[in-house]
Amino acid sequence: MSVKSERAQKLLKGLRKLYPDAHCELDYTTPHELVFAVILSAQCTDVRVNATTKTLFKRYKTVDDYAKADPAELEAIVRSCGFYRMKAKSIVETARAIRDEHGGKVPDTMEGLLALRGVARKTANVVLGEVYGKPEGVVVDTHMKRLAFRFGLTDEEDPVKVERDLAGIVPRKDWVFWSHSVIWHGRRVCKAQNPQCSSCSLRPDCPQRGVDSE
Repeated sequence: MSVKSERAQKLLKGLRKLYPDAHCELDYTTPHELVFAVILSAQCTDVRVNATTKTLFKRYKTVDDYAKADPAELEAIVRSCGFYRMKAKSIVETARAIRDEHGGKVPDTMEGLLALRGVARKTANVVLGEVYGKPEGVVVDTHMKRLAFRFGLTDEEDPVKVERDLAGIVPRKDWVFWSHSVIWHGRRVCKAQNPQCSSCSLRPDCPQRGVDSE
């Protein structure tokens, strides 16, 4: 076992103690709602997305509702999430593709999901792991990217390469939990500014790269 693999195992053990119930923090009740919520989460917080989808999910129920949505109305609802025109267009076009090309069912393969507008590997990995229980990859958002570097598990900057490195040292069966728990830790403890290293139980196994020692 490599040094990085051994470190990942120790961190994984610590994360299981810290966040045994780690899960996706986006609110949703159907697969298509999760897809649209993750599309909205690009460069936006889950808290803001959840506040927005309370209205969005009440206004539109089915995939067909989204496919037929008036662009201006949809844009107004998702405006607070940023890049609202682009995100609204992605939601409508994705809904149409799900309706017309997949019989109204969200694809359950990486290939099928990546063919949808606005869906990159991050979104696809969230949906496959959360909805279908398929660990096809590691979710790499801004928190995962930051912590993977601080943990000393990758030197890469590109999310796809970060995912590749993590997938090579974190066991596949743990990819879904790892994704959720690391993101939780990034939001709660290992923040971009002023990480709480002194009170972090993972500190013994973390090299704290890029972080000033306290």
